[in-house]
Amino acid sequence: MARPHPTRLAPPAWLTAGFKPAAVPIPWAAVARASVALSAPLAVGLAAGQPAYGALVSMGALSGVISDTADAYRMRVYNIAVPQLFGAVGVTLGTLVFGQGWLAVAVLTLVALVSGMISSIGAVASVSGLLLLLNAVVGAGLPMPDPWWKAPLLLTLGGLFVLLLSLLGWPLRRAAPERSAVAATYRAVADLYEATGGSGYDEKRQAVTASLNQSYDLILARRARQHGRAPSLVRLLAQLNVVIPLVEAAPAGHLRAQLYGPLSPTIPATVRELADAVEEGRTGTPVLDLPTPERPAEKAVDHALRYAAAVVHKTEPDASNVDDRLGRPAALRVRVRRATRAVLFSEASWRYGLRLALCIGLAQALVSLIAVPRSYWVALTVTFVMKPDFGSVFSRAVLRAFGTAAGLVLAALVLAEVPRGWWDVPVMCVLAALIPAFSAKGYAFQTAAITPVILLLSDTLNQQGFDLVMPRLYDSLIGCGIALIAGYLLWPESWHARIGDRLADAVADTAAYVTCAFGGAEGAGGDQGARLRARRKLYRDLSTVRSEFQRALTEPPPTGVRAAAWWPLVVAVERIVDATTAARIRVDHGAPVPDPAEVGPVERELRELADGLRDTDTLVEVRTELPGDENGVLEPLRQEVRAARAIAGPDLR
Repeated sequence: MARPHPTRLAPPAWLTAGFKPAAVPIPWAAVARASVALSAPLAVGLAAGQPAYGALVSMGALSGVISDTADAYRMRVYNIAVPQLFGAVGVTLGTLVFGQGWLAVAVLTLVALVSGMISSIGAVASVSGLLLLLNAVVGAGLPMPDPWWKAPLLLTLGGLFVLLLSLLGWPLRRAAPERSAVAATYRAVADLYEATGGSGYDEKRQAVTASLNQSYDLILARRARQHGRAPSLVRLLAQLNVVIPLVEAAPAGHLRAQLYGPLSPTIPATVRELADAVEEGRTGTPVLDLPTPERPAEKAVDHALRYAAAVVHKTEPDASNVDDRLGRPAALRVRVRRATRAVLFSEASWRYGLRLALCIGLAQALVSLIAVPRSYWVALTVTFVMKPDFGSVFSRAVLRAFGTAAGLVLAALVLAEVPRGWWDVPVMCVLAALIPAFSAKGYAFQTAAITPVILLLSDTLNQQGFDLVMPRLYDSLIGCGIALIAGYLLWPESWHARIGDRLADAVADTAAYVTCAFGGAEGAGGDQGARLRARRKLYRDLSTVRSEFQRALTEPPPTGVRAAAWWPLVVAVERIVDATTAARIRVDHGAPVPDPAEVGPVERELRELADGLRDTDTLVEVRTELPGDENGVLEPLRQEVRAARAIAGPDLR
């Protein structure tokens, strides 16, 4: 008889999740840009006899490489140029207080407060706030060349060099990223229809939601000031809008596949043909070989697919189908006013700004009182770790410590074995290429790739060689410790997060969506456009809720444990939205209209669930009876609501 193996002690999943590399392809174009953008300035600086100037330009290029995350060319201009402007302001402020002791502490603390507050506006503002603080810390910690304007100019040149490299393909591929994004959305919808009736349907629907969000963000951001003046964008928007009826019909198709067997394989094949037509810009009369629909769900899918094919193959843009209220951004002045109000009067904005300011203030005060070699690295580490919009503060501190240690191994080999001078250029060419390749794999891998690059550039400025390695490790560990204690443990919301609040809002919005879908006289469902917009907003919000819960799963107990217990409820709410959409689609295509007396109890149960989520941290099982026709269109919806109300969890208070 075999002896049982002793139980092995293994670290918890919430701690090790960040060490698993994401299964994503390597962005080869970004790899090539990073390699050229960081190595070319070093070569120019060496050729001109000013290696320090070349290192500063490469530092600016490093910031540009990190910021270059957009697909559309116009968005790249915005994503790279705006953060570079904030970075130039930051290094100027840092340079002006270099060597000023407690004045530097006060200025950097104030910069940290502003950086944290503006980070709450959005993704570009977050990166801008990051570069504002990072460059201020570097300027206050490293001697910069005189006069004061030279450092911000050199750093900005590096960012502009990355921008130039990013825009080289613009004349030839002006709308290619947007067209590829819309085609990818069609392919995601094809995968969704292929998964109908099976266990992988929920995962494919989430992929469709993410793809729709990305496509609308790309196209509508460009159309904010180009309405009616860019036929190619008008056509792409029309092609994207007709995806919505296909997405709306998918839940009905999923229900039909569960009851009567899989849908015809010609349906996903036809959607993939439409994706190819979008990407290649093909027009003409579509030839569709689709099965004859019989049931309401089949009619809904058939109608949506034929409508999409007609719009995709139109030669001229369909001006009647360019409703961009599904996500078109507001006017610039409106967005600026909203952002200003959010920054100045938002509790979350002030809370994060104060947390970041406290950590930076402590880091700068510590290195002012205690002699710490290369002390600016402490504040740099705090800045990178204290980005909760990039992930869990706790897990980022742990991942950064391990990533820095791994990066230092490579840096030690480079600094010990490679002679300084022209050898730095090919070495930087290789190291820079690792940044975009590793950044896509996860935060620990990104840190491991960036660390040797920063050390090589720092050595070009300071000429300290191998002596940089161990201080870098010490300072990183000190910075991680400050972030964990002053930025995490001292703030109760970090480890007693009310993760149910956003979910409660989503449940309440779901109740309103049920009313929108079946309200009005005889269940007419109100305005179809309003229903479409409500559904798009709801799925986008649910996508955000899902991301927040996935982030909470990487937190230590009790937050991570509570998120794991509540996770099935997130899935249940998504299924309720799907069931509501499927019921509405079936009614639109011939199924009997539900009695208003059936709709009211469903809405009431959802509102009671939302109220319960706001009032407690504990999931309590609730058995509920929802009367109605067992053969009616609302029966699947009632089943999903009963399932949501029946979810129970442990007492996590």
